[in-house]
Amino acid sequence: MNARHEAEGLKYGGPETAKGTETLEFSTSGLGQRNPQHCPYPAEAEGSAPPECAPLGEPLSIDEVAELLGCSPWTVRQRYLRQGLPHLQARPRGKLVFFREQVIDWTLKRQRQKGGLLK
Repeated sequence: MNARHEAEGLKYGGPETAKGTETLEFSTSGLGQRNPQHCPYPAEAEGSAPPECAPLGEPLSIDEVAELLGCSPWTVRQRYLRQGLPHLQARPRGKLVFFREQVIDWTLKRQRQKGGLLK
């Protein structure tokens, strides 16, 4: 090492000491996962939605919600959104996204409030 590196107590940094990966002391055994898992979900859950998506149900478009409720997309947009139908909208004029279980729960809650009979 040169005098400057010796004076500062530096182990690396001089051009005469650079030897590629030896100077970084990488070990190939420390890279990657020790026990990678190919499937993070239990075997019995194969073919079903991941657990964190189950409470919301599948995402629906406004047309699919209208079909589920038995009305037109216009009615969903103009009437039910104003009455509190749960939805997501990424931007002020963006696409509306609904979740099946939230729509069903909202409908059942409204029927109970109005005194409707549930089957």
